[in-house]
Amino acid sequence: MLLDDQPLAPQMEPVGQAVPAPAEEGRNGSRRRWRVAAILLAALLLLAGYLAVTAPLSKSLQPITAPALTLLSADGTPIARRGAITDAPVTVEALPDHVANAFLAIEDRRFYDHSGIDPWGIVRAAARNALAGGVVEGGSTITQQLAKLAFLSSDQTATRKLREALIAVWLEAWLSKEEILSRYLSSVYFGDNVYGLRAAAHHYFDRPPEELTAGQAAMLAGLMKAPSRLNPTSNMEGARARTRTVLGAMVEAGLLTEAEAADVPPVKLDLGPAKDLPKGSYFADWVFPQARAAVEWGYGEQTIETTLDDDLQRQAVNAIRRANLGGAQVALVAMRPDGRVVAMIGGKNYGKSPFNRATQAVRQPGSSFKLFVYLAALRAGMNPESTILDEPVTIDGWSPENSDARYRGSVTLREAFARSSNVAAVRLQETVGRENVIAAARDLGISTELKPTPSLALGTSGTRLIELVAAYAAVANGNYPVRPHGLPAAEQGWFDSLRARIRKFNARSTWPMLLDLLWAAANEGTGRAAVLRTETFGKTGTTQDNRDAIFIGFAGDLVTGIWIGNDDNSPLKGIHGGGMPARIWRDFMSRAIETEPERRAAPRQAPPRRVAPPPVTIPIDPGIQMDIDIGNEAVVIRADPFPQDEDREPIDIPIIAPPPPPGEDEAPPAGDQPEAAR
Repeated sequence: MLLDDQPLAPQMEPVGQAVPAPAEEGRNGSRRRWRVAAILLAALLLLAGYLAVTAPLSKSLQPITAPALTLLSADGTPIARRGAITDAPVTVEALPDHVANAFLAIEDRRFYDHSGIDPWGIVRAAARNALAGGVVEGGSTITQQLAKLAFLSSDQTATRKLREALIAVWLEAWLSKEEILSRYLSSVYFGDNVYGLRAAAHHYFDRPPEELTAGQAAMLAGLMKAPSRLNPTSNMEGARARTRTVLGAMVEAGLLTEAEAADVPPVKLDLGPAKDLPKGSYFADWVFPQARAAVEWGYGEQTIETTLDDDLQRQAVNAIRRANLGGAQVALVAMRPDGRVVAMIGGKNYGKSPFNRATQAVRQPGSSFKLFVYLAALRAGMNPESTILDEPVTIDGWSPENSDARYRGSVTLREAFARSSNVAAVRLQETVGRENVIAAARDLGISTELKPTPSLALGTSGTRLIELVAAYAAVANGNYPVRPHGLPAAEQGWFDSLRARIRKFNARSTWPMLLDLLWAAANEGTGRAAVLRTETFGKTGTTQDNRDAIFIGFAGDLVTGIWIGNDDNSPLKGIHGGGMPARIWRDFMSRAIETEPERRAAPRQAPPRRVAPPPVTIPIDPGIQMDIDIGNEAVVIRADPFPQDEDREPIDIPIIAPPPPPGEDEAPPAGDQPEAAR
């Protein structure tokens, strides 16, 4: 117990706790403030880096959509066009005041007063929308619209709106108001597949934007609300009503007097020259990806020349039309030995079926694949005089058969190839090795899956027609592989040639032997219906149950392949590779070679061969075509039934150039004239 007069013991401080000095407290507070400032600075730097990557300023100068690309044939004739109608950018300083004012009055009256985001505009739009019970006005500024056009998608999410606001502030910080407005006017959509003010002025009024009247500018500004619905080419009444709304907004904003607005006459269209070209064709669809990769993109329409030959394309279309295909489909590819595709047909009717059977369909090549079997045999040291047994054989429980059920014992490779013996081809493949057959096909450009089964020799693995034709072009050229292309090949330096890995056939053995085999097949074997009055090389192909019929060959400086089949892979009626495909090939090639003789330089010197007379075709009956082949040792008479007329489907293949008046011997059947030039 403490007495009242006893002094109190001094109060002790808690162990381990010191009282901070005032100077130390100041230092700690300063450190905290610097730490917060550093975090904020890092966040700002990260945000700036994010915006620099996701919204580079240079992107706002690029076209919003791919400009139109026009394909030209080899002689400069336009054949197809795709893409948007665009033109060079505009600068606000070069435009009349009423042009920019029309857009500002209806889209963003406070454009020069805000910093990318207009809170008053957002409040005003929200109030008007609430009173109207729906969306009648937007709150986005022109800067926000440019941000959305150039950098963002059109989805209506909160994240996109936040990014739009950030990018708008970013644009305002780095670009002047005039630059922002110029880029906006150069990018916005005006309907009719037209982007940018300059393209729109030419499209709707056939004049540059620098010469637009107040009424024309108001009509274009009015399209911003709904460019497709208010398009004056289809809704002039709606476009004129919207024009009056824009003129009223200009008066309200003090950008136009009431008297000036009243003096504006009703706007009339003065459409620029029509550019009516198809968007596609079988050839155009195939070559457009190559063309887009080859051009340097910018504002304005681009043109690029292709390898398509107008005359040869027309001849190809006419040859197909003269054939009685019934309900079957057809494909044709014609190319130069260096791979320049000069004619292409991917089906009977592009409008009904744009699927390209020449470049997209993977079908069995049948005996036309035997080229690779015999190439592998020649590489293994055999020659056309080497012998192979043409007798039944069973491999892994499978027994191939010859289509004519005839077996000739020991035959030369030339005879086996010419007669397209199946058992000989299988025996030959098993002798040289399936892997070597696949290697030969790969060397000549076949890229599809090749299954190493015994039936590989008979073409049971699917290929594309264009690759098969390119493989035969390699034989015509003497070099391999040949790569099909639809654009003129760029000049290659020595390094490019080295990287391309172009190789030559042995000019003293393999190459002349391949030519010898292909000559025999066309002139003495299954391809006699295709023989021309010039050296003809080629091979037939028919798959099981006649599901595919093919003839591929070359003469002069042209390599052509014909395929006939049904899309559902059902059997054909009376059609085989040596029949209708060979006759279509002969019909096309005989006229094509005569079209431009100066272009038909012969391929590398081939061994001299006898030229058999062409077969004589005698029309006996509407349902039968008879061929008489007058050979050197025999006369062969063959009759091929046509499909019944009731199965025949009209052929409507787009021609890629305006056809000249047909001669008496070239007139297509009545009702088969093309609806358009292409």
